Amino acid sequence: MHDDDQNAAEAGGKHRADGTPHTGDDVVEARHADDQPGGDTVTRVTVEEDTGKQRSSRRWTWRVAIVAVLVGWLVLASLGGPAVGKLSEVQQNDNANFLPKQAESTLVADEAAKFVDSKALPYFVLIERDSGITADDLAKVKEFQEKLPSLDLGAGKKLGDYLAAPVGPAIPSEDRKALLLTVQTDGDRADEVVKEGETVLFAVADSMRTAIKQDLTPTGLTVYVTGPGGVFADFVVAFSGIDGILLGVALAVVFVILLIVYRSPILPIAVLLTAVFGLALAALVVYPLAKNGVLQLNGQSQGILFILVVGAATDYSLLLVSRYKEELHDYTSKYQAMRVAWRASIEPIAASAATVILGLLCLLLSKLGSTKGLGPVGAFGIAGAFIASMTFLPAILLAFGRRIFWPSIPRVDHVHSSDQVGGRRLWGRVSGLVGRRARQVWVVTALALLACAAFLPTFKASGTSQEDLFLNKVESVTGQEELGKHFDAGAGTPVEILTPVAQADQVVQTATKVDGVGTASASAAPGVPPKVVDGKVLVQATLKVPADSPEATKVVKHLRTELDKVSPDILVGGNTAINLDVLDAAQRDLRVIIPTILAVIFVVLMLLLRSLTAAVLLVIANVLSFGATVGVSALMFNHVFKFPGADPGIPLYAFVFLVALGIDYSIFLMTRVREESQEHGTRPGILVGLAVTGGVITSAGVVLAATFSALAVLPILFLVQIAFMVAFGVLLDTTVVRSLLVPSIAHDVGKKIWWPSKLAS
Repeated sequence: MHDDDQNAAEAGGKHRADGTPHTGDDVVEARHADDQPGGDTVTRVTVEEDTGKQRSSRRWTWRVAIVAVLVGWLVLASLGGPAVGKLSEVQQNDNANFLPKQAESTLVADEAAKFVDSKALPYFVLIERDSGITADDLAKVKEFQEKLPSLDLGAGKKLGDYLAAPVGPAIPSEDRKALLLTVQTDGDRADEVVKEGETVLFAVADSMRTAIKQDLTPTGLTVYVTGPGGVFADFVVAFSGIDGILLGVALAVVFVILLIVYRSPILPIAVLLTAVFGLALAALVVYPLAKNGVLQLNGQSQGILFILVVGAATDYSLLLVSRYKEELHDYTSKYQAMRVAWRASIEPIAASAATVILGLLCLLLSKLGSTKGLGPVGAFGIAGAFIASMTFLPAILLAFGRRIFWPSIPRVDHVHSSDQVGGRRLWGRVSGLVGRRARQVWVVTALALLACAAFLPTFKASGTSQEDLFLNKVESVTGQEELGKHFDAGAGTPVEILTPVAQADQVVQTATKVDGVGTASASAAPGVPPKVVDGKVLVQATLKVPADSPEATKVVKHLRTELDKVSPDILVGGNTAINLDVLDAAQRDLRVIIPTILAVIFVVLMLLLRSLTAAVLLVIANVLSFGATVGVSALMFNHVFKFPGADPGIPLYAFVFLVALGIDYSIFLMTRVREESQEHGTRPGILVGLAVTGGVITSAGVVLAATFSALAVLPILFLVQIAFMVAFGVLLDTTVVRSLLVPSIAHDVGKKIWWPSKLAS
């Protein structure tokens, strides 16, 4: 067949094994010369007089539908494309915004705002000279200090327009080798855009660093812009270009893999366009919701959104394309082949998408705004990938016809799925092994997974310091390290203690006795009486350890315990307390959300497979796979990569992606196994299902693993760890769990795997 639109081919039916087609209403039954040795052509026609007109009408209906779908997607892409580029403008990356309103640190932050005119975001300018600060240095620094308010931020704005308080004189260190300038900016205006998409947050740090290079660096001084403002500014740099870099890397990796899988230059482009259009549709929904505060979007969830859409769209596309190509070997009509392939694929793909969407929506139960925000963001992404895969991709496949598979164009040769079992190809041999030694295979596999899972308790997820968040050296991190050498490590980022005025003195005394606390005071300056608001005083305590370190959270936890003994009305807040509350909320989320996700997945599997036994088996297998993945990750993070620890949200994120996404491959396998079992019986059906889905599911796993690996291009510890865990876990699912563990157990159990459905009898 050289043209899918040729007369009899468009009417086509499915051929029997002997080469004769099935009959049917208004069907032209034909055996074509390219299907028969020697070129014999035998045509048998039993149609009504108007068959040709009906056939032509159907072709035009298909063509109009294809054009309408493609044009509709082009319109959506033109609207959603710009929204993808603007997602970074509506990010919120402040931990304080993610805590629930009832968190202790949130309550303190709300009350502390009454003690100042605006919420302050401090930048620290650390100036040092190894040989000691000189009189000339002091003069230069004073000139720099006086110049700060006039620094240009762009668009006619000056740094002074955003100061929360006047810049005070530089504070010398005890060793006289460093000076510390604190620049307090208005945190409520940090997200304002001043020029070319730059926010005040970044522009302040950038303008100070530029001025430092001009005025202070030439004198031999070493200067760093650090503190919370400096760290957040470096985060902006780390996430800058996420729209282009991350998406570009992910698409490039997927394109190379698809070229290898399909050995076709055209088909990978169609699949990638499907992913891009799915992302455009998701962004069209996510952007206005984030802009209007309906959901929270941060840099991490935006990066994960890109990866989820590309990975999921590619997985769904691989399944549909594989089934379509399979049907093209039996049907002369591309339309008939697509109809059969689409109907066979829609149930497992829809179930897969629904499982992931429901799993992500379980994150709405989280106490943390960042985790809660990822739920709907990711769900919209998966929905976009699903809709694009089931509408745009079929349309583009039909528009090109068989030629989209060039140079390996599928012909009508009646190659059937059952022929692959026990064959010479890889998955034929794997299915043969499972059929011969099912019990040995699943026992050995399960023991190996349990051995890996044994290292799960060694996974460190108690948080890291800001210095450890970046995998590359950045100025704010280096500056923070140097700051601890000359001043109390917690200087500039005090613990805030809100206390009734009557207990203020006792609070100061108690706080200073806590190990790890340096100084504490209720006064803004020596000799100045404390400010009282609504009968309360704000006491500030400086820690001896870095304020964002795990050690600092332990100090604050101890401080809260001691102050509770003084009065239950005393509240402890500040940046360190925020980190502690985030850790507590993350641990609570693990206890609540993981069982909920498992319950949701179990119900979806039970309804899809009409089997209680199969649903239990798949859930247990995937939980075991997750445990093994975390165990191996613990070994790699602790002993190979030597990471300092992990964000407390890592285990939950990894669970959602690995279990919700990993169950996809078991769904793809078992839905096909169920289909084949109805025709061949359960045990033969398992072997057929494994043989025919092995290649496509493994390819889908490799694509998803490679896609998540793209997160590693961003030098952020959290994203690199997620990239490794999901990539490794997905490969483990597709090569071990879905290929060996699940089919071998199912084969060993036999038809009881379908209990209580009729297939079990």
